[in-house]
Amino acid sequence: MNAEIVSIGDEILIGQILNTNSKWIAEQLNLIGIDVCQISTISDNKQHILKALDEAGKRADIILITGGLGPTKDDITKNALCEYFDTKLVFNQNLYENVERFISKRDMGMNNLNKEQSEVPENCKIIPNKYGTAAGMWFEKNNKVYISMPGVPFEMISMMEEEIIPLIKNKFNPPVIIHKTILTQGYPESELAEKLSDWEDNLPKNMSLAYLPSPENLRLRLSVKGENSELLIKEIDTEIDKLKKQINSYIFGYDKETLQEVVGRLLLLNNKTLASAESCTGGNIAKLITSVPGSSKYFLGSVVAYSNKIKTSILNVNNNSIEEQGAVSKQVVSEMSSGIINSFKSDYAIATSGIAGPLGGTKEKPVGTTWIAVASKNQIIAKKFHFGDNRNRNITRASATALNMLRKLILLENN
Repeated sequence: MNAEIVSIGDEILIGQILNTNSKWIAEQLNLIGIDVCQISTISDNKQHILKALDEAGKRADIILITGGLGPTKDDITKNALCEYFDTKLVFNQNLYENVERFISKRDMGMNNLNKEQSEVPENCKIIPNKYGTAAGMWFEKNNKVYISMPGVPFEMISMMEEEIIPLIKNKFNPPVIIHKTILTQGYPESELAEKLSDWEDNLPKNMSLAYLPSPENLRLRLSVKGENSELLIKEIDTEIDKLKKQINSYIFGYDKETLQEVVGRLLLLNNKTLASAESCTGGNIAKLITSVPGSSKYFLGSVVAYSNKIKTSILNVNNNSIEEQGAVSKQVVSEMSSGIINSFKSDYAIATSGIAGPLGGTKEKPVGTTWIAVASKNQIIAKKFHFGDNRNRNITRASATALNMLRKLILLENN
């Protein structure tokens, strides 16, 4: 069972807005066992729309269309649909009353453009819109289903969740598909793929594995299709148990968890507190930690010690350490971690010092060289990394690596 998504809108093509609709729709279709074979974005042009619908019908069983259903003259999707499905626009009294109620709630008066929202192609099935004036439309042609929805994301999402997905499942009875994403940090993709080669080769025939790398982590997504969801979940759990025997220390979570959430839960569970001393990451670690609701229960604060003066005056880093070893060194980052623990009276600390780039590198310490320390009142663990020559990527990778090092330290000391 294949689907194609067609997004209509000049605002997408000129980069004025992101096409978040297609991403969300693809995720939802995949969850119900329907593969998306293509995603297209086209302009508000009738010939482009007609051509896109014709080509999509040759590839896919279900064609989902978003955009071009508003009340203004540049919204031409309904007229194009009438031509494609050889029909005409007709007035619908129920839609008119819905539009009238919607407009009146906003203390606005009905005009001719609003009234035109009550007209729909004669041969379509109407899909109600709870949050706007543009109705969704369901067509069938040559054993294919075409579904047109407004481009406003929250209007489209409501239609998909409450109306369209149930209709699709009822009509096509797609197979059950189960996804489980294993989140890892600190293992390069090529090396991990080589290590897991035998495990991957022996996965059940109905199960597939995808490697999804990002600067923060490497996600392993297991997908399995079948008829019985309980059995499929057991199959995935069995394979994850096998996987954990090989790389358990690198796994920090599952599905949509984040490192900052996992670290936060560990701190709460063990009634511990955290502070950070950041140089090259510029407060990004503190930003990640405080993005988690409730982080004030365990995060005490941060010092962005970007200059050596702040390192020595606020964090009590020894000036001799900076002069002899350099600010980007094991000695300095270790002293930063102990300094923040002493200043904030926290149980744990993270410290970073590095050369984010693009300037500042040397032959001995090229751009991307980063020292990270995690500390408790009992020990300091400091490690050197080379993250590359891209500034933003270096900050992102250093932040994720630091959080993962802290996660491992907390587990080590509290298990």
